[in-house]
Amino acid sequence: MVDLKGQYADIKQEVDTSIQEIIDNTAFINGPKVHQFQKNLENYLGVKHVIPCANGTDALQIAMMGLGLEQGDEVITADFTFAATVEVIALLKLTPVLVDVDPDNFNIDIDAIKKAITPKTKAIVPVHLFGQCANMEAIMQIAKEHNLYVIEDNAQAIGANYTYQDGTKAKAGTIGHVASTSFFPSKNLGCYGDGGAIFTNDDDLAHTIRGIVNHGMYERYHHDVVGVNSRLDSIQAAVLDAKLPHLDNYNQARRDAARKYNSALKDVPQITLPKTVNNCEGICDTCDCHVFHQYTLKLENVDRDALVKFLNSHDIPCGVYYPIPLHKQKAYQDSRYNEADFTVTNQLVKQVISLPMHTELEDDQIEFITSKIKEFIANN
Repeated sequence: MVDLKGQYADIKQEVDTSIQEIIDNTAFINGPKVHQFQKNLENYLGVKHVIPCANGTDALQIAMMGLGLEQGDEVITADFTFAATVEVIALLKLTPVLVDVDPDNFNIDIDAIKKAITPKTKAIVPVHLFGQCANMEAIMQIAKEHNLYVIEDNAQAIGANYTYQDGTKAKAGTIGHVASTSFFPSKNLGCYGDGGAIFTNDDDLAHTIRGIVNHGMYERYHHDVVGVNSRLDSIQAAVLDAKLPHLDNYNQARRDAARKYNSALKDVPQITLPKTVNNCEGICDTCDCHVFHQYTLKLENVDRDALVKFLNSHDIPCGVYYPIPLHKQKAYQDSRYNEADFTVTNQLVKQVISLPMHTELEDDQIEFITSKIKEFIANN
């Protein structure tokens, strides 16, 4: 699904030099390279504060801890996403409230958010799924009307732009009160291990979070808040800092690959191609709203699981993100949920399939993958 070896080969000297620098100076934890990467990412995103941490799940949990949410507070998020989003809500003894998603872009449904709000609701967690922002303008308006926090789960959309109705733009992860991201190796900006970060423009919140990530300490052995041990190590920061100048090119390469997939598959009636948040036909030449962390198709009247097996038999990797809705997962089942409220998610989990998507995809690979998909559909 990704080609990390190919990506590394193109930036080998930069990465090796950065890693060797850490080994030579032995500043493995909270060293100068961590602070350098932090500043460079702040500049790239146009956000006041980036607080690195150990992984994306920690980032989301720490963001919620920083907001001071209390046991029993309700947090609304999407049913169609990876479990980490709801996992941290439950770990903090908050109450997850899962809602349905948009059938075209797979992001949290705005009307479903409105229906789910109660006097106990304290926050909304939009997940920028597969590489494009949820409808943040509408979500921020809802949050303002109901005095709610917005915590962006930006693990899959770093580098994507959100365009407001007036034409102004903001980077994914810089719009809500706070945001989290993951630097897992397969992400658009990935390190060579685990890593994550929290983003915010709120000075006071940033100060609180900086203490939380380091055992609640602002001064050594003085624990002012309840914290955790969650730090981005210097070697991972070195890798990320070497990759950051390439991120826009990486995202452009993914968009180019997505256009080629679309071109090859556009005439297959059983396939619904990915749509951008603006519901553009195809992917426009100036597209910056989608960074294609995943290239995900919807299938109609196709045995999705049989197609997966067929592609695998031809050494074509593919993924099903996600095969089971969160509201049906044993850990997160709740008697309050009504199946009629999850019609889109319940359908998507039967239809979706994600194809290989990375910066090193070549035309002949895309041609081979799409030809096998068309072959399977034509013969079945």
